[in-house]
Amino acid sequence: MNSICVYCGSNPGSNPVYLEQATLLGQRLAAEGLRLVYGGGNIGLMGAVADAVLQAGGEVTGVIPKQLVEREMAHHGVTSLEVVGSMHERKSRMFDLADGFIALPGGFGTLEEIIEMLTWRQLGIGNKPCAFLDVAGYWSPLAAMMDRMVNDRFVHPGQREDLWIGADIDGLLAWMQAYQPAQADVWLDEKKRNSLR
Repeated sequence: MNSICVYCGSNPGSNPVYLEQATLLGQRLAAEGLRLVYGGGNIGLMGAVADAVLQAGGEVTGVIPKQLVEREMAHHGVTSLEVVGSMHERKSRMFDLADGFIALPGGFGTLEEIIEMLTWRQLGIGNKPCAFLDVAGYWSPLAAMMDRMVNDRFVHPGQREDLWIGADIDGLLAWMQAYQPAQADVWLDEKKRNSLR
């Protein structure tokens, strides 16, 4: 594993611990020699994690759509800043550049991006680990929703287990380094799957 994509808010959030953990994650990525791939902004948690990696001597690649260069205040101090044509290109390029994905707290964009990576993983598009750094219980309601998806038979239990949610950065990185993709099928019922063919 050489690079990690981090999805996170362009706002700092209401709790100072969000910025603290974003900074700590950035420091740990640099210490592990992992390049940060992220959304290219210099504000909020995005800026904090990028600055932490840079200050610790690590490498940072930002990927930002041209229409957001000014709105998200593109970080021109990163190792490499790629300006792309659309949000779709951004997500595709970040997928290509990264060996795994971590979601820090964030809003709609953060949630949408990490969920898309989970969906791709579920469909067998790449074998890249996805993790949620559950700072101050931020992702706990989402974890409960995922459990509901399993209980109501919309998600295979193996697919639910094929991600990491927790607050320990060292544990998260160790899990990602040792990651083995689940072999669970997207279909829960073999008979139903065959009947749709």
